[in-house]
Amino acid sequence: MSRIIVDEKYCKGCGLCVDACPQHIIALDEGTINAKGYHPARLMDESKCTACTSCALMCPDVAITVER
Repeated sequence: MSRIIVDEKYCKGCGLCVDACPQHIIALDEGTINAKGYHPARLMDESKCTACTSCALMCPDVAITVER
């Protein structure tokens, strides 16, 4: 099963990964605030992740790792 891992300490909540995801399964977690004061990205439905890497390629902070 494919999935992404977001390193919350580097994520600045820019939302570029949310826009880049063709499956629309990434969202900013409004219930969490990281140490920098941002809402980090979160994978909402792991079963729909295709490991396309669009989110990781778009992330300017290299905060996303894709596992296949």
